[in-house]
Amino acid sequence: MGVRTAIVVCATSFLLGALFTHWIADSLTLWKSPVTDEHLWIAASYYSILSKQPWQSLVFLGAVVSVGATTILWSFNDLRAANIMFDGGSIFLFGTTVVMYLNTVLPNIFALFTDLPTHELQDPIPRTLRNATLELASNHLICSVALTGVLALQAGRFWAESADSDDEEDEEFVLVEPTVEANETSPAVKGRATGTKTPDISLRDDKVKPLLQQRVQTS
Repeated sequence: MGVRTAIVVCATSFLLGALFTHWIADSLTLWKSPVTDEHLWIAASYYSILSKQPWQSLVFLGAVVSVGATTILWSFNDLRAANIMFDGGSIFLFGTTVVMYLNTVLPNIFALFTDLPTHELQDPIPRTLRNATLELASNHLICSVALTGVLALQAGRFWAESADSDDEEDEEFVLVEPTVEANETSPAVKGRATGTKTPDISLRDDKVKPLLQQRVQTS
């Protein structure tokens, strides 16, 4: 169980780091006000570079996504309460990220940013590029929040399983039965072990009373 959680966390952290690299462009369009044409052209130039990246990088990114998704589904297949709650939420958030990136982010990058028109930074940006640049920044933010939620759910699952294991260890106890040492056995036990009979020492009234009367008469 710990290995599967570690794989999911590593894959999700890698994808989250890849999304954080887009902060170079997204910070200019999401967090700086007002959004100027210069900011939009810089962000568009960054996405243009991404559209020309080698296909091997996309294959590697797809392999990381496949490993993470397969591991979450494999862990969810146990159908325990913790798996249904934490892994179910992780599958939803992870799947939302993958669907948004495949259906919105990548098509916009390869369709609109492959060949940018000749421009200066102060030139007005076309409305199509402006809307696409702002939409990409918003999509990257949504994907980052979703992947952060996956990490939070996996951390919560690890904490819950650790708490359950600690409770089980506290409830476990060992019963130790007392043993009789050979040298500490009672005379009766020794007698039974050796076959000898222990004399029975008892005081009866018919023996004690005559002795007392005899002493009283002599005094």
